[in-house]
Amino acid sequence: MKSRLLFACILLCFALLSFGWSFNQKSADSKSKPAANSTSDWPQWLGPNRNGISAETGLLKSWPATGPKILWRIPLGEGFSGVSISQGRAYTLFSQGNDEFVVCLAAATGKELWRARSGSTFKDTNGNGPRSTPTVHSEVVYALGAHGKLFALQTAGGKKLWSHDLKKEFKTSGPARDGGFSTSPLIEGNLLLVEAGGGEGNSFIAFNKQSGAMVWKVESDRAAFASPIAITVNGVRQIVFFSATGAIAMSPADGKVFWRLPWKTDDDVNAATPLFIPPDKVFISSGYDVGATLLRIKADNATARIEEIWKSKVMQNIYTSSILQGDYLYGFDGGMLKCIELNTGAEKWTQRGFGVGTLIYADGHLIVLGDKGKLALVEAAPTGYKEKAVAEILDGRCITVPALAGGKLYLRNAKELICLDVRGGL
Repeated sequence: MKSRLLFACILLCFALLSFGWSFNQKSADSKSKPAANSTSDWPQWLGPNRNGISAETGLLKSWPATGPKILWRIPLGEGFSGVSISQGRAYTLFSQGNDEFVVCLAAATGKELWRARSGSTFKDTNGNGPRSTPTVHSEVVYALGAHGKLFALQTAGGKKLWSHDLKKEFKTSGPARDGGFSTSPLIEGNLLLVEAGGGEGNSFIAFNKQSGAMVWKVESDRAAFASPIAITVNGVRQIVFFSATGAIAMSPADGKVFWRLPWKTDDDVNAATPLFIPPDKVFISSGYDVGATLLRIKADNATARIEEIWKSKVMQNIYTSSILQGDYLYGFDGGMLKCIELNTGAEKWTQRGFGVGTLIYADGHLIVLGDKGKLALVEAAPTGYKEKAVAEILDGRCITVPALAGGKLYLRNAKELICLDVRGGL
């Protein structure tokens, strides 16, 4: 009897130890794996909806003079690629020495998890390194290098799933001004869309996102610097590109062109992504004394056309798009931060001091980064410029748009990447 009781006790102890080991192992594994997908992710150029707007709330409304708390900062090579954040990981491109890389970092610590070579270093008097921002979708990161090499890589370890060399395969050459591919890939259903900018019908290309097989290619526009968006107007789905010759909308199913807006800029510098204004408007803007226009899209029965609401030089976006809040647009008109009325283009206020900066929106405020590293929190209000906080965060040239995810703000220049706590208590 005693021996049976002793044996039962031994079995019970073994079971408890095994359970404890299993529980601890699962806890450790959960910490080592990416977190579950979050609505606060910033998985592509200009955020979840490609409009520069974050849905996050509870962010700090003031900072000390030194700025928000620095969670981490790491050296990073040359380039202007934005940061995409998904499932606890951050992705960007940079150049180091003679090589260009896609890199994956732990978003919480900045620790490098993997890197994959994406080509040789792109060099130009306007700045060296990659320009495009990775797109993260369904455990795959899609990245376009400055020399036109397009990659689909596993988020888990950077393994290449497929790739294309746009220059070799589609006779493309990148934007006329410096030749560096800058457009950021767009996911639409089962497609990956890019502005390749090749002649002979090789300008806009749709690939199967899983296999990399080409699905369709259309038009012969020269590439510019802007990234495409996907919109729906009155049931008609459209992909809007902004090439060197203008804005163009087409069907994602087969590339059928719906409408085109001729829009010419010196040196073909159309860089600001078109901004969709539901339910039926699109805002287009360029710098270099060109200006902006607000268009209304008339769509019905699988067709669409455009009509001009207004056109003006009041807002000339150079690097990044304006932000829509209510009935007002906030953006950089050259070297001035400006607010204009959406439906008329009437100027409401202007503010200097940021150079040709960039901005995003979250929790009632504009997060503004000057081209020399000044960071400011500005209330999004048409009644005047209302600065809540300001700090000098970086130095050197800063023209990469900020990224925001999980209460963390990611900023970079051509030397380093920095992560700030803009929620407090992280």
